[in-house]
Formats: sequence, C-alpha cells, structure tokens
Amino acid sequence: MKLVFVSNYYNHHVKPLCEALYGRLGSDFRFIATSEMRQDRRDLGYQQETDPRFVISANKGEEQKTEAIKLINTADVVIAGSAPEEMYAGRLRSNRLMLRYSERPFKTKLSLPKRLYHVYSFRSRDMGDKNVYMLCAGAYVAADFHSVGMYRSRTYKWGYFPHAKEYDPEELMARKSSNSLLWCGRFLDWKHPDDALTVAAKLKADGYDFCLNVIGTGVMKEELSAMADRLGLSDCVRFLGSMPPQEVRGYMEKAGVFLFTSDRYEGWGAVLNEAMNSGCAVAASHIIGSVPFLIKDHENGLIYESGNTQMLYQKVAYLLQHPEEQIRLGKNAYHTIRDGWNAETAASRVIGLAEQLLAGKSGSGCFDSGVCSRAGILNADWNSWSQE
Repeated sequence: MKLVFVSNYYNHHVKPLCEALYGRLGSDFRFIATSEMRQDRRDLGYQQETDPRFVISANKGEEQKTEAIKLINTADVVIAGSAPEEMYAGRLRSNRLMLRYSERPFKTKLSLPKRLYHVYSFRSRDMGDKNVYMLCAGAYVAADFHSVGMYRSRTYKWGYFPHAKEYDPEELMARKSSNSLLWCGRFLDWKHPDDALTVAAKLKADGYDFCLNVIGTGVMKEELSAMADRLGLSDCVRFLGSMPPQEVRGYMEKAGVFLFTSDRYEGWGAVLNEAMNSGCAVAASHIIGSVPFLIKDHENGLIYESGNTQMLYQKVAYLLQHPEEQIRLGKNAYHTIRDGWNAETAASRVIGLAEQLLAGKSGSGCFDSGVCSRAGILNADWNSWSQE
C-alpha cells in the first residue's frame, strides 16, 4: 500500500506517527509538508525537526510541489490535512480514496451568513465524493460536519499522537508531588490561563497547600502577571516562561494535577496526550476536542463544564484532598495513552481501515473503540453532554 500523509509542517507532534507509518510501509510512505512552522509555535519552544528521507517539502519550490502533487494523485490512500485545495484537485476528480482529517470546523458560533458560506464551501468541495472519509481530530468534528450534511456514516475517531514515553508506572508516581499543579500552553484568551489563577486564588483562600507552575508565553503575559500580583499569588504560583517540549515533559512527570482550561477553540489539544502519558491527574474542560475521546470522568481524569471555574475549583480541591485519587487517575491516564491512543496504534489502525475501504467495505466494523472506530454525533451542550 502506498500511503501519503499531508500536513502543514513536520514537527514533534507528527513525527511519531510518521515514523510508525514508515516502519510499516517503508518507501511506500511519504509525508508532505505544505508550509513553514509559525513563529508563535517557535516562541513556545517548538523546534523544526530535521526532515527525514520520507519528507517532501512542497513549499520549497516548484519541483518539490510537482512531486508532491504527483504522489497525492497516485497513492493508494492519502491522509489529507492542511494544504492548498488545488493540491487535492486531481485526486478528487479521479475519486480515489482520501481520508481527510480535521479539527472541528465551527469553533465559533457563526452568524447565519457565515454559516451559509461555510456550508456552500464544504459541500461544493466534497459533497459528491463518496470515496472521501473524515478522520475526526476531536469529538465534536462529526457533529459539525453532520450539521451541513457532510461525511454522514463516514466519520472515524482520530487525533494527534505525540511521543508516548514508556515508564514504570510505580516509579513515575513516586516522582510526583501531590500538591504540585501544572498549567501549560499559549497565553491566549481561549485557553483561559486566567481560570487557573482564579482557581489558585480560591485554593489559597481556603488554606490549601499547593504550588501552581505555569508554562508558556503569549499576548496575555502582562495581564496574567498583574492578575497574580492583584490576587496575592506570588508565594504559590510560578511563571516559568516557554521551554522546549522535552523540558515541559519533565514538569509533567513531577506534577500531580494538570489543569486543561481551554474552550471550544481547542480543536484537539495534544498537551492532554502528553499530560496523561506523564501520569497526571487531569482536570479538563468538556468542550476541548480531545477530552471526550481520551478521558472517562472519574476513571482516568476529571471533566468539568467549560468556563465553570467553581466546578474546576471543586475538582482540583478534591484531588488535593485525596492524593490517592491522583495516583489512581494518573496511572489509568498513563495506560490510556500507552495501551491505545499512541502513534503505533494509530499507524496500525489507519492502515487497517484503509485496507477495508480499498476493498469496498464500509470500515464500520473495523474497530469497536478507540482510534479509527466510528465517530458518533456528540452534543457540546453540557447539560445533555454530561448525561450521555
């Protein structure tokens, strides 16, 4: 099987999946990069990986772009991510198997004119192509596309698969401090780092012993610093700035609790994979794309209603009061990534799914749960979501 994986750039988040696919397919696998890494990613400590032999940089000249389009047109299957739509035109005309992957398209609540525009744009692109399927990088992707009549009965669970480290779970848990909290990400309003500070202020007021480490940088940096000063958090909150991913993992390995506070703009959130793989007990917003796929509430993490800082406070306070729960949830989180949601599993399953589809089968019975199982319609409203 010749498989081509197209995405914006080759970095540490796609590297493990690409290496796993290359390990299975050898020279029949290619990764096509379509753009340069954004500066805000570099500012966070992301490093451009050295391009291995299977990477073609379509953005570095006409010769490379021509080669990339030829591969897209002739491969048995294409995993289609970010690229100029013209690069897929020939494949769509020939109706050859394509697995698009996407985060949710409607991250904001659109006005009617904008929604109609997106409906037209999406439907005119793929509506007539019955050999195009959707790999849903987030639990709300299927519902968004279903709402405009697309990919019905053709949606599968997918995500991002950063490096999954192997640990001795007992040794990993022994590294952790039960009063160590961690928040990590870009300082953007939709990631809500201020919610973590609000929770820290409530914990301090109620006499909890803890330290909140905050890793990242961004446009809210001065606002957050001023907020921490105003709330008197200098003795329990540390701003550590940005750092390379491997250093972030070091802090995750020591943290007992990880706070994941983003709203619906967080289409996936690979930091959740990393925190769970590091054995953190996670308290996560329900609206984040990865959360319903990766977390089962009170089994391998805790879920709260997005934006509800009182509920988040209650979850974190509970974990500080019950360090044994941190250990139980952290171990289960680790096993969730090690045993299922990782690059090796994703590579094996996407190849299996493609083989089913190429053979003219629906792929619906390929996997019962996890990566590449069928993605159903999930309502993002908390009142209905929390009862499902």
